[in-house]
Amino acid sequence: MGALTVVCLLVWTLTIDFTRAKYEPTWESIDSRPLPEWFDQAKFGIFIHWGVFSVPSFGSEWFWYYWQQNKPEYVNFMKKNYPPEFQYQDFAPQFTAEFFDAKEWTDIFAASGAKYIVLTTKHHEAGFTLWGSKNSWNWNAVDVGPKRDLVDEVASAVRAQGGLRLGLYHSLFEWFNPLFKQDAANLFTTNYFPTTKTLPELYDLVLKYKPEVLWSDGDGNAPDKYWNSTGFLAWLYNDSPVKETVVTNDRWGLDSICKHGGYYTCSDRYQPGHLLKHKWENCMTIDSKSWGYRRNAPLSDYIGIEKLVATLVETVSCGGNLLMNVGPTRDGTIAPIFEERLRQMGQWLKVNGEAIYNTTAWRAQKENVTKNIWYTSKPQEKAIFALLLEWPDDGSVILNEPVVTQKQTQVELVGHGPLQWTALQPSGLQVFLPPLSFSKMPCQWAWTLKLTGAS
Repeated sequence: MGALTVVCLLVWTLTIDFTRAKYEPTWESIDSRPLPEWFDQAKFGIFIHWGVFSVPSFGSEWFWYYWQQNKPEYVNFMKKNYPPEFQYQDFAPQFTAEFFDAKEWTDIFAASGAKYIVLTTKHHEAGFTLWGSKNSWNWNAVDVGPKRDLVDEVASAVRAQGGLRLGLYHSLFEWFNPLFKQDAANLFTTNYFPTTKTLPELYDLVLKYKPEVLWSDGDGNAPDKYWNSTGFLAWLYNDSPVKETVVTNDRWGLDSICKHGGYYTCSDRYQPGHLLKHKWENCMTIDSKSWGYRRNAPLSDYIGIEKLVATLVETVSCGGNLLMNVGPTRDGTIAPIFEERLRQMGQWLKVNGEAIYNTTAWRAQKENVTKNIWYTSKPQEKAIFALLLEWPDDGSVILNEPVVTQKQTQVELVGHGPLQWTALQPSGLQVFLPPLSFSKMPCQWAWTLKLTGAS
């Protein structure tokens, strides 16, 4: 074969591969894109809900919506604390962020063991942007309130930290935007709002900050064609500066959730309890009643670390990622209770992370007889992990039918060392746990058995 022929074949091959890499603006084509591997390996991320709603910090991040709907507790709150002429827009100058330090945030997030963060850049409650959006004139964090580009500060700190990937949340619609309301009144036969607000902002976020997660939310009952979702995603996957690594979710228009996109969210706090065929994410919040910060939240509304660890374990065992939310204050601090939960999660992952990061779902997700035991695996290491959410009183653990042992099977309590075990018939094993004092436990809330040489 001549040299010229080889060159021609190489050029032809590269052309074919390039053509195949192009995604068309259809869901069939968009959904055919493989999910970048880093996302499935990461397993754990932090959600951050921060905005004008952090000023009243009462009830919910839907504060304006509920107030406009005349929900009694919101109406009474405003009557008691603000003059009659006070408008929601008047909260914006009080969104000061004077204590906000992006490095402090990223240090906390890194200490939690998270591998990516997702910052709200604009929520549908008001459309206020945390960067100087040209399409949100005088209603953004550069023009009003902090007078700082908060997205840029977070993005820069994430990249300087090195152990985290940047994700950005952006709501498609805004409840009270006149252009969106006009399009809705026209049954979305007009598209004034997406062409002048949503789409320019999405392009701007990607080009300026290069997020590796683009977390779209809300649709206002408008179809994906109204948002030109497939057109935007085709650009994102074909031509954007993050085309190789960016990951997207499934909230790109009415009825697209749990059907289209890079990974599924299906609903807030989604926990199917079994393995899905498609990659998914469980987005949930430490304050069980709100995504934004609430000054009036009682301690009982904050989820304890035992349940948070259990949620992470169950989510990863079933093939999902956990996106755990915190709500900073209007002045830019992360409340101590959120920081405590994040650092506790990091303490647990420091010991048990090998059973979480870079794992895959095993053939069984949960022990079929013994309660509160979930499985993950690392086929590349021929390892199976059994994660115990409770320490048994009798000093032993029975792993039943899913586990098949061999003579060379070894069992280790992660963070402690090898354990004795005995085979059961027809399959399974009984593992004998050491009589450890509390101070000698490898961790405090859940424990990992690592099985090698088993199947």
